Order: sequence, then C-alpha cells, then structure tokens
Amino acid sequence: MMEAYTHDEVSTWQQQVDVVELALAATTAGAWSVDLPDFETTWSTELPEVLGVDAAETAAVRERLLELIEPLTVAAQNCPVWHNFDLEQRHMTPGGETRWTRFLARAQGNAVTGKVHRLVGIAADVTERHGNAQALADLADRYRLLVEFSPDGICVHQDGDLVYVNPAAARFVAADEPSAVLGRPIIDFVNPRSVPELLQRVSSLRGPGEATEPTEVRLSRLDGGSMLIESVSVRTTWKGRPAYQVIMRDITAQKAAESALRYQAALVSHVSDAIIGTSSDGMVTSWNPAAERVYGHSEDVALGRSVGEVVGATLDPQAVVAQGGVIEAEHRKADGSALTVRVSASPMDTGYVLVCADETARRAAERRYRTVVAALDEGVVVLDANGLVGSANPAAGRILGLPVEAMIGCSPTLFPLHDESGARIPPSEYPSSLVRTTGMATQNRVVRARRPDGCWVWLSMSCRPLDSGATPPHQVVTSFTDITERKAIGERLEHDATHDPLTGLANRTLVLQRLSEALHRRRDGSLACVLFIDLDKFKVINDSLGHGIGDKVLRIAGQRLKNSVRRNDLVGRLGGDEFAVVTLGVEHGKQIRALIHHIRDALTEPITVDGRRLRVDASIGVVTAGEDDERSAEDLLRDADVAMYQAKTRGRGRHEFFDVELRERVQRQLRLEQDLRDSVRAGQLWVAYQPVVDLRTYQRVAVEGLLRWQHPVHGLISPGEFIPLAEESDLINLVGGHMLRTATRELARRRLRGDVRTRLTVNLSARQLEDDSVVDAVHDALRSTGLPPAELCLEITESALMRDPEAAADVLTALRGLGVRLAIDDFGTGYSSLAQLWKLPLDTLKIDRSFVMGLDGSDHADAEAIIKGIVTMAHSMGLTVIAEGTENERQVAILRGLGCDQAQGYHFGRPAPADEVFRS
Repeated sequence: MMEAYTHDEVSTWQQQVDVVELALAATTAGAWSVDLPDFETTWSTELPEVLGVDAAETAAVRERLLELIEPLTVAAQNCPVWHNFDLEQRHMTPGGETRWTRFLARAQGNAVTGKVHRLVGIAADVTERHGNAQALADLADRYRLLVEFSPDGICVHQDGDLVYVNPAAARFVAADEPSAVLGRPIIDFVNPRSVPELLQRVSSLRGPGEATEPTEVRLSRLDGGSMLIESVSVRTTWKGRPAYQVIMRDITAQKAAESALRYQAALVSHVSDAIIGTSSDGMVTSWNPAAERVYGHSEDVALGRSVGEVVGATLDPQAVVAQGGVIEAEHRKADGSALTVRVSASPMDTGYVLVCADETARRAAERRYRTVVAALDEGVVVLDANGLVGSANPAAGRILGLPVEAMIGCSPTLFPLHDESGARIPPSEYPSSLVRTTGMATQNRVVRARRPDGCWVWLSMSCRPLDSGATPPHQVVTSFTDITERKAIGERLEHDATHDPLTGLANRTLVLQRLSEALHRRRDGSLACVLFIDLDKFKVINDSLGHGIGDKVLRIAGQRLKNSVRRNDLVGRLGGDEFAVVTLGVEHGKQIRALIHHIRDALTEPITVDGRRLRVDASIGVVTAGEDDERSAEDLLRDADVAMYQAKTRGRGRHEFFDVELRERVQRQLRLEQDLRDSVRAGQLWVAYQPVVDLRTYQRVAVEGLLRWQHPVHGLISPGEFIPLAEESDLINLVGGHMLRTATRELARRRLRGDVRTRLTVNLSARQLEDDSVVDAVHDALRSTGLPPAELCLEITESALMRDPEAAADVLTALRGLGVRLAIDDFGTGYSSLAQLWKLPLDTLKIDRSFVMGLDGSDHADAEAIIKGIVTMAHSMGLTVIAEGTENERQVAILRGLGCDQAQGYHFGRPAPADEVFRS
C-alpha cells in the first residue's frame, strides 16, 4: 500500500504500470513522481526512510527529493517522452549518515507533441553496494601493492610475450624499469638450453590455478650476466585470455649459504684449531682432524670419553661459557707434553662446541691479521695511551700524504680537521680525542683533512678503543676511508638535480626554491618580479633544422638571458623553450619594462649556428608581488605562465602583465573544460540542424548537424568558445563522437519513419582528422544507427586539410572506402592548390561565407569573379558547390546566375532543433 502526498492533500497513484516496471531494477525502494513544470510531488510511505528523512516532515521530504533529482528534472526538459533515467546521488541524512541513493525514472507526457509533463520513478538505497565496491577496490589496491613491492620477481606472459613485470623482476633482468621489457618474448630471458624444458612445463598446465613444481632456472640478464632463480609457473588469465604468471625467487644467497655450509664443514675438517663437540655432560661427540694433531688422540679413541680425559686437564664447557666463553688453559697431549690452549666454548642444542687453539695457531692468526691490515685500502692508525701515533698501515700514509715512518710518534693535530660546513674542529673534539677520553666509539663521521702538502682530502672516519675494558685514557684504533671522489660525485649530483643539463641554468625545482626563499626574506617593501619567457616559433627550428641545432639555439638564448640580468637575478630553464627570470628589489614598473626590452633586444639579435643565421623572438608573461602578497612561488610562476600565454595569443613577440581578469578568464576556461568532460553524460550537448537547399528547385537536399551546449549555469555556450576548448584539451573526440552518433541516429530514425529523405552533413575538426580512430568511429556510428553511408557527408575545413595534405588524403581515402561523401569546408581560406585538391577524394566544395558576404559590398564584382572561378574549377573536378552564409534573396539570385549548385544560410533557415527543422 502506498501513500502519496501533494501539498498536504492525499491523491491517488496513477503511474502503477511505470512504477512496477522500474521496480524490477530496484530492491528496497520508495516510489515518487514530479509534475512539470510546477513540481507537484507525490511519494510512497517507503521514500522518507530511503532518503533518511522523517516521514512526518513532508516539506523536508519534498525538498530533499527535489534536491537529489534536480539533474533529472533539468534533463527531462530536453528529452523524449518515455525516456528512462538512471542516477546515483551521494548525500547526508539529517542524522549525519552518508548514504548513496539510486533514482530510476521515466519521462511521461504527450507522445504527439513530445512534451514531458511528469517524471515517475523509484529511489533505492545502494549504500551497501558502494561500501562493498570500495572494499573490493581497497583489496585490489593492497594486492597490487603486495605484488609491486614483493621481493620476489613476478611477471605475466601471454602468447609467449611479457604483458606484466613487477619492479623486482625488472631488477632481476637488469632493466631500468618494468616497461623496458614489456612486449618482449619471455624466452629472451631464459638460457637457450632451458627453453624446451620451460615450454614443456608451461604446456602441462591445463586449468586456471594449476602450478608447476619449483624449478631452478638460469635467468639471462640485459647486461649480459645471469642469475640463478627458483621459478614457479601458474596458469591464470590476463584481460580475459589465458596467460601464465611466473614467480621467481632469487636463490643466489641460498646457494651461497649452502656453499658456505659446505665450506664451513670443510673448514672444520681442515682448520688448524681443534674443534671438539661435547654432550651436555662433557662427553666428546665430535673430534676434527686438527684435534687429532693437537692432542695426539685419534677420533676413535676420543669419541665417547670425557673431554677432560682426552685434553689432559679439567675442562667444564658450562663453566667456560659462564666465564664469557673464552679462557686460556694448560692442556696435555697424548704423549704428556704441555699445551697452552685458548679455549672458546659455545652452547649447542644438545651440548657444546669447543675451539681449542695453541699458541702457534694464535701467532699465525696474528700474522695473518697484520697482513690483512697492511693490504687494506682503508687507513688504520693506532694511537697509544698518550694520544700519539703508535702504528699505521700503508693505506693511512698514502691517504694522508705522509710516509708511515714519519707518522709514528706524531700527534693527530699534525693533520688539521674541518667539519662538513668547513669549520675548523678543535683538537679536543677530534673523534680520536673523544674516544680516548670517553671510551665511546664513533662511526663514519665525515671530516675534511689538510695534508702536509696543502691538499684537502675528505675522510669517513671511525674510532674505537683498542681495549674497551681498560680505563681511560684509552688506546684508540682509528680507521678512515678516502671519500674525496665520492663527495665530488655527490656535489655534482646535487648540482645536476637543481640545474638544467643542456644550458646549465637553474631548473624548475631550483627556480621555485629560490623564489620561495626570496618571498620569505622580503622586508623592504620592494617588488618581486617573475618573467615567464617562451621562445616564439622555436618548434619550427627543431622540426626543420633538427634538435641538434635547436639545442644550440637554447644554449645561446640561455646565455643571453643570463648576460641580460643583474648578478643577483636568477635565470632558469623550465623545460622545452620556456625560461624564467626572477628579479627582486624592483621599485616600479618602468624598471620591469626596461628589463623586458633589454632581454628582447638580446634575444632578437641574429644567432649563427652551423653557418645558419637564425632569428628568435619571445613572448613574455610578467607577474609582480608586493610584500603583502600571499601567493606562493608556484602561484607566481603559474600566473606568469598565464600572462605569457595571453601575450602569445595576441601576436607573439609581446609581453603581458598578469591581472585578476586574466586569471578569471583562465579559471573560466578550466571550469568549462571540466564541465565539458561531464556534458555528454549530463545530457547538456544537443544537435541543431541547418537546411541546405538546391538553388534550382529550392528543395531541401541536406541538413548540417551543428553541436550546441546548454550549460546548466552559464546557459547556451557559443561553439566558438567550447569547440576550440575541446580541441585544446583533447576532448574533441569525445564530443565529436557524441555529435556524430546523435545526428546519424536522428536522421536514421526519421528516414525509417518516412519523415525525411535528406542527407546529413557533419563537421570533422582538424584534431579528429589527425586521429587514427576517426575511421572506426564513423564506421561504428553508421553500423549502430543504420544510416546508409551515402547519406552522410563529412566536412573538413580547407585549413585542416592543408596542415598535412598527404596524411589527410590517407584518412579521406579510408573514409571514402566506407561509402560516405566528403566535402571541403570554408574553401578559399586555406591556400590550397588545385593540384592538391585533385589528389583528394572529394564530392563537395563549400565556398566560405566571407565571399558570399562580399556580394553585398562595394567590391561585389571582385567577389562575383572569385565565386565564378571557384564554381568553374569545382565543376571541372566534378564537385558539387555549396555557398555558405546566404542571408538574402539578392545573394541567392547572384549565386544561381554564377552556377552555384546549393546554398545554406539564415535566408533558408537558422540552426534549430530537429523537430523544428524537419516539421517545416
């Protein structure tokens, strides 16, 4: 049972059939209706609960319903009767709960007049579905992150080619980034001998989710090397088609560990130290060959006996561990001779392991240690308790520029140290001095030392006490590495990160950083000024002479800019042919204009590159900021860019100062661009039709479809404003495709009903003509609407054809292959030649309206001569001639007399909706 409310009155529900049909698409829902245009509203008892509004508050229910379905009531004013709508809205209930409500509606009205009088519909709560979708998206995002950050290499191959590679897999094959290997055959990265086995494993996987056993594979890398991996292949799908996912684990470390274990086992068998394993109660469980040599007992004799018995002295492993794990003791060999042994004890799961080395082994180890220290590239210096050099290795002398013999007995102050900022470090704060007095080690402190020969060297220095258990002052071991080259590389990298590699000027990052710092420092009330400089027609130099010459021009231009400003001004290259100048302390506009003229004079001086004499000019945008200006550095650079663009649109070689009106115009363009993206979905775009008339019979033979935009806020937007905006923002294919589908559908529908037998003419912009997908778009529109191809004529402006005649000819030939007709629009404005027109598969030529307007002017004779020449030329090529912009009978009479075939213009009809045009 439903209740309906209309201004406190109860009415009957009259749209049951529509509601039942719509209810099939909804779950728990409330029904509603709205009469147009007075917005009388009715609803069922379920609707307030769906909207989250108290059912007793009928005014609140009505207000919330009308607010949420406003897009539907607006769209219903321009839609056919029985049109269905589907809208989802996010809103907040009076209780603060966020909900999603889906509105399904149908337009009702007079089928004869096409006037919509009412919207009826159902509202359903779909909040839970949106929550589930978000949870699914979160899960997918977590899985993506898991794959992207996995240390294991993961890739997907389909039909033998890689279609996905995660960063770890790219690192495995030494690729700079995953995209570098996409599309390559997977066998490129497999050792050729392993390819047959790989193919056999993959072919054995029959169903999704089946996986191969882990297999060791030698992976081939892009740098020519290889690595050992463990690979598992899993049958999966990729974009709906069978594929294989490969998980690769780097087992290089595992193999190295296994090798190390084997090495350690061999080491235990071959080391000179006795290694003895015991049980927890001290019984010998293992006895290596060195133990046989040290103690003179064979393994067979030692195993199972007390460790004290076989070493000839009391030995309690647990007591050794309790004393720190290392002791020195007197043992005896089997023949009774004494041994001085250093015993190291460590607990194991079931007992202890003892390493017993006699003095001979220790002295050998010390000799090996001295050899290693002497061979190190790292400098090592030992300071005695008095703080003087006691010993030093050869690397220390080489790094510090002094023979080792000369260093012995000297104080470390022989080498003055400075910190990273360049400040002198007092001797009492030298790292070695601090460790000597405190015993606290220091690690990797970066210092700069002056050698006796006056040269500077950067050192990474670590200091530690020689004996941490001793009392101060400590003997100190100082080790240091020469990082002079690394430091230089770091400084170069820091410079490269903030400077343009081509010109050596500051890059965008440094420009913004310095500008931001300057804005925070200003205190004198002066102006900060930013010039945004763009070289005019630089693309012509690059395209005609090559990027090599273009780069030289950029370097010269950058140097000229640097020479044109003050020493404290900053010149930067932002990218391409765009530069910036940041100048501070400007007192008035005259200084800025003088600087601009100085810069332009320098830039416009002829440039000679590789024997070619070139000239460049620049468009300059200027923005200033006073002390109380709250704009950021990014804001100022953006505003200067906007001003530069304005200067370029006004003729290049100019400068423009930024103002608020300019920002508002740009902001309007940005808002309109965003609104244009949503205009198709919102139903704001519609097609107007203008008749084309045969001048012999005065019968309509075609209509031209013209796109119109009814903006919900700004009203009707001029095509002269939104079409260029669509072309600049790459939206032209979206709106152009919508217009083509709408117009062909309208004409096909009316032809099917027998209303009209009229051809359709549709414009293609230059950007659409350059897009490879335009042929497919036209084919799809014809196929989906059923309009015969011969009834569609595509118009391309002469200027668009002349941008790239050869490419245009290819596209037009492909379009002609679909069976459509082709016309050249605005003829006479693009400077095309007859030879070029002969190459194009055209059917129609449209004379530009400027020539038709000339028939009413004082120089009408010239206009007539031009039109006569165009008609004669077109007819000789078999083209039909249409005159645009006809506005009076006199123009029509002259055009007929000159042999023009057809005409369109306000005289025959203005662009209007389909119902008006086809009813007349």
